[in-house]
Amino acid sequence: MATMLPEKQFRCTICQEVFTDPVTTPCGHNFCQTCLQSEWDGGDVCRCPTCSRTFSPRPEMSINTAFKELADTLRHMLVSASASLLSAAKPGEVVCDVCAATSLQVKALKSCLVCLTSYCETHLEPHRRVATLKLHKLMEPVRNLQDRMCKKHERLLEMFCRDEQKCVCQFCTETEHKDHKAVTIEDESRERKIEMKKTEADFEQIIQERLKKMEEIKSCMKLSTESAEKELMESDRLFTSLSRSMEDRKTEVNTEIKEKQKAAEERAEELIGELQREITELQRRNAELEKLRSAEDHLHLLQSLPSLASPPPTKEWTEISVHPELCVVTVRRALFKLNQTLRNELEIQKEAVNVVLDPDTAHPNIVLSVDLKQAGRGELLHIVPDNPQRFDPVICVLGKKGFLSGRFYFQVTVGQKTFWDLGVVKESVNRKGMITSKPENGFWTVRLRNGREYRALDSPSVLLSLTEKPHTVGVFTDYEEGTVSFFNVEARSHIYTFSRCLFSGRIFPFFSPGVCDEGKNTAPLVITDVNHDS
Repeated sequence: MATMLPEKQFRCTICQEVFTDPVTTPCGHNFCQTCLQSEWDGGDVCRCPTCSRTFSPRPEMSINTAFKELADTLRHMLVSASASLLSAAKPGEVVCDVCAATSLQVKALKSCLVCLTSYCETHLEPHRRVATLKLHKLMEPVRNLQDRMCKKHERLLEMFCRDEQKCVCQFCTETEHKDHKAVTIEDESRERKIEMKKTEADFEQIIQERLKKMEEIKSCMKLSTESAEKELMESDRLFTSLSRSMEDRKTEVNTEIKEKQKAAEERAEELIGELQREITELQRRNAELEKLRSAEDHLHLLQSLPSLASPPPTKEWTEISVHPELCVVTVRRALFKLNQTLRNELEIQKEAVNVVLDPDTAHPNIVLSVDLKQAGRGELLHIVPDNPQRFDPVICVLGKKGFLSGRFYFQVTVGQKTFWDLGVVKESVNRKGMITSKPENGFWTVRLRNGREYRALDSPSVLLSLTEKPHTVGVFTDYEEGTVSFFNVEARSHIYTFSRCLFSGRIFPFFSPGVCDEGKNTAPLVITDVNHDS
C-alpha cells in the first residue's frame, strides 16, 4: 500500500523525513509527534506549520496508528534501499542504531551525544539540515553511548572535576561538586593533550635512547661476532699448524725409533750368528771327543787328544749384552724439542711491532692499500714526487718506522704469489738505479722466483730447500745480536737466518711484490697482525 502512494505523502514537512509517530492536527495535516511538539513548545501560539491555522486551547494529539504502520513500512523500505548503497559495518566497527533496529548492519558515520544514537550517512542527514538538530554535539562513532551519561542525573558528562579527577554532568557541578574546581571536558582534554605531547616527547627520548643502546649492543655483538670468527679462524690455523708440527715431530720420532730398533735387531742377529758358529764348533769337537773316547785304539787317542781337548778360540761374552732401546726417552726428547720450538716462537712473537708502509719510499708502480698494510704491483705508473727516499726503478717499498736497537718481529702473507722479496735494509741503501741485494750493500732479504726457487741473498746467496711452501713469512730481527731470521709461520719452521750482521743506523722492513708474472703474481703482499696468544 505504501509503495502505491507518493513518498512525499509520508514525509513530515518539518523534518522532511518519513513520519515517526505521526499525529494529525484538527486541520487535517500530519507531522511527527516530536517535531510538532517542538514547534508548539517554542512559541506562544499553537499554529499549524502547513496552513498556519491556530488552535486554542492546545489540542490533545494522538498517534495515528494506521498511518504509523504505513510510515514504518516505507521507512524500512527506504533504509533497505539506502543500506545497499552504504558501507556495511566490518567486525569491530560501530553500526548505525537506526539501521540496526531493522536488522541492518550499516557502518555509523557519527554519534550524537544528545540523542545518544549513532547514525549512518542517511540517518545523519537531519542533523545537518534541521536547525535544532544542528545544535546537537556530534563525534566520531563510539559504542556504549550510555556510558557518557551521568549515572546519577542521567545527563551528558560534559564537565571534569579536577578535585576528584572524574567526569561529571552540569548538574553535578551545581550540587555535590559545587565547591570543586570544574572545567569542560574539552578544556581538560586540551590540557591533557599538551601534557600527553610532553609525555610522548619524553617517551620518544627514552625510545631513542634505547634504540641507540640497542644499536650499541648490536654493534658490540657484531664486533664480538667478527672477533669470535677471527679467533675461531686463528684457533683453527693455530691448531692446524700445531697438529702439523706434531705430525712432523711424530714422523721424526717414529723414524728414529724404527731406525734404532732396526740397528738393535741387526746387532742382535750379528751376535746370535757369532754365538751359533761357536756353538756349532764346540758341538763338533764334543762329538769327536765322544767318538775318540769310545775307540779301542789307544795310540790314536793319545795322538788326537791334544788337538781336540783345547777349546777353540771364542769371544768373551760376559760383558756383551743387548739393551732394549727406551722409546720413551726418544719421545720425551722430541716433546722437549717441540716445547722449545713453541717457546722460542712465543718469545719471538712477543717482539711483534705494528708495521705500516711508507708511501714516500714506494716505487710509482706499487699500489698501496688505504691502511698502508698491503703492497701490490700496479699496471700503471702513479704520478708521485721523485723524492730521494723513493725507490726507482727497483719495485719495492719500506716500512715507515725504522729501528736503531732492540728486537722486532713482523709477519707478511705471501699466499700463492710467485715472486716476492722480504727482509730488512739499512736506511742508507741506494734507492736509485739497479740494486744488488746482499748484506754488504745493507740488504738482508729472502726472495722467491718463479713460484719455486727460494733463495737467501747472503754472501754468497743460498738456495733454500723448503719442505713446505710458506703462506705467511715471519721476519725476526735482533739488532744487538746482529741476526735476521725468517720463519714459515703456518709450519712453525725455520727458513733461514742471517748471522753476524753489521747493523749501523736505522734499519727498515723491506717489501717487494715482484713482477706480474703474466697475471699469476697480482696479489699484494699483506702485513698481518700477530696473534700473541698463539
